[in-house]
Amino acid sequence: MTAAAGAASTGFSDSAQTMSLVAFSTAATVTLLLCVMTGPDRDDLDEFYTGYGSLSPLRNGLAIAGDYISAATVLGTGGVIALCGYDGVVLALSTALSLMLLMFLLAEPLRNAGRFTMGDALARRLPGRCVRITACAVTIAALLPLMLVQLAGTGQLMAFILGFTNESLKTGCVVGLGLLMIAYAAIGGMKGTALIQILKIVLLVGSGAVLALLVLRRFDWDPGALFTAAARQSGAGPDFLRSGLEFGTTPRGRVDMIASQLTVVLGGACLPHITMRMYTASSARQVRRSMSWAVSLVALFVLVITVVGFGATALLGRTAIATADPQGNTAYLMGSRAVFGADVSAAESLLFTLVTTALFLTLLASVAGMILACANSLAHDVFAARVQEMPPRREMTLARVSALATGVPTILLATLVQHHSLQPLVTLSFCLGASALAPALVYGLFWRRYTRGGLLATLIGGSLTVLLLMPGTNLVSGSPVSAFPGADFNWFPFTTTGIVSIPAGFFFGWLGTVLSGRAKAERQRQQYEAVEGWILAGAVRKGS
Repeated sequence: MTAAAGAASTGFSDSAQTMSLVAFSTAATVTLLLCVMTGPDRDDLDEFYTGYGSLSPLRNGLAIAGDYISAATVLGTGGVIALCGYDGVVLALSTALSLMLLMFLLAEPLRNAGRFTMGDALARRLPGRCVRITACAVTIAALLPLMLVQLAGTGQLMAFILGFTNESLKTGCVVGLGLLMIAYAAIGGMKGTALIQILKIVLLVGSGAVLALLVLRRFDWDPGALFTAAARQSGAGPDFLRSGLEFGTTPRGRVDMIASQLTVVLGGACLPHITMRMYTASSARQVRRSMSWAVSLVALFVLVITVVGFGATALLGRTAIATADPQGNTAYLMGSRAVFGADVSAAESLLFTLVTTALFLTLLASVAGMILACANSLAHDVFAARVQEMPPRREMTLARVSALATGVPTILLATLVQHHSLQPLVTLSFCLGASALAPALVYGLFWRRYTRGGLLATLIGGSLTVLLLMPGTNLVSGSPVSAFPGADFNWFPFTTTGIVSIPAGFFFGWLGTVLSGRAKAERQRQQYEAVEGWILAGAVRKGS
């Protein structure tokens, strides 16, 4: 496609596309420079893993919100809102509810129990190398699909904004930006990636809030007029503003909707790149204040993306959005463009450039945070746990090598999956979080009789249940928008595995504990009581 044709696809001139490219390059350069400047010393593990807990509650809250709002949230949730109306809004609200669950139930015990990784939190009361290795394996399994989605989305985003159609250029974007994300994680550590998250969330929420106000202005500041226009342009009429457009109105559809919301609520709160931010708070009071800021920002962004998503449908029509992308992943960008009307001023071009740069930073920051979580777990839980006392400099070197070892295969896999529907990968990550990590954390932090056998059964059993059921869901086959639209092996007719796998994860934990025997359960209870004050009240915070 020529540059002119590329401009036509977004509705912007060549100069506006050039402006976006310059902004992307500037953002990449500045963020990499920030990582280099704030990178830890070569033998300072606490600075690399937690940044010494030196971030204020506001900045830590911004970083948590930045990690939580990924590109999949912005593009995917915005698309569901634009295409399915009410059901999409419920999905967006579920993401905010998930962070509230983390804030009120898990944040303080996680901060008290953990030091650097999910393995630390679980091994606090149930020590053992097998616990750490299994926690690392589930961490990587839960985050790898999300990383693939973000990286593959990089090529799609660049193609949409800059008019690329050459597959080699798209693949080059994936590879080049993937290497940049590895550099962020390996060089900047926790503090460097936190600064990128802060920059990203300020730009994303700020530009989004301006867009939402512009959308409301187009409808005379009347949200009711916006919703009515969106329903009219959706082709579904009043059904657009009622439940059922995405999942249907049958009893099975209702169950599917509930299971999907439960998966988002439990899974989003427990993904390792989110929980690792709890360890950066210097006290229980700090983690509470940080989470308050994070929840407020996420709630604000839910409001923003709802207005922009409905605005995209009201201004462009549901058919145009679905034609551009059946999943609606370009709806946020299309709505951003449509709100300006036919004649675009220099100021509006600049605002659109800020929006695209915010999405670009969202892609970079999201994957960098996930790579860091995987690398930290691999270095600290697998390699460093093998020896009694590993020198800090050696462990940090291992962490940086682990970032490379995690990132390079992710880049290669992303180049292979970029032409398929990526929604199953997003769902897979949330299902693993809800079915394996959530039960393990709830039992591990609060159940006195929980045993090491129960923990391993939870992590392994919950994960295997998800992996066995996911290929049979309707996201993988059986529909035109599935990953394999030409095939039909849809034997588990739900969107997520949560209806079965979440109860299974809790059941396996209970069963593994019961089968461990009364004597072992009693020993584990005594071990838990010895650290209960640290975990629940933060009486002491000891290193692992």
